[in-house]
Amino acid sequence: MLITTGKVSGDTIEVEPGSLPEGTTVTILAPEENEVFQLGTEDEARLLEAVAEAQRGEVVSATEVLNQIRKS
Repeated sequence: MLITTGKVSGDTIEVEPGSLPEGTTVTILAPEENEVFQLGTEDEARLLEAVAEAQRGEVVSATEVLNQIRKS
């Protein structure tokens, strides 16, 4: 997983040249006005591990989660 930052300019998001390979699909998390979005080292590591698990297919379907909730 790659992590980078950028700025919105018009209808595009500008990132440092070379920070992402051409054609990379991205997910954007943007703080709302006056909101700061920062992850500490531990939280970032947990997020990266969760992404790696999802990429390996180690996921639980929404249906299964809802079924587990209903059983509780």
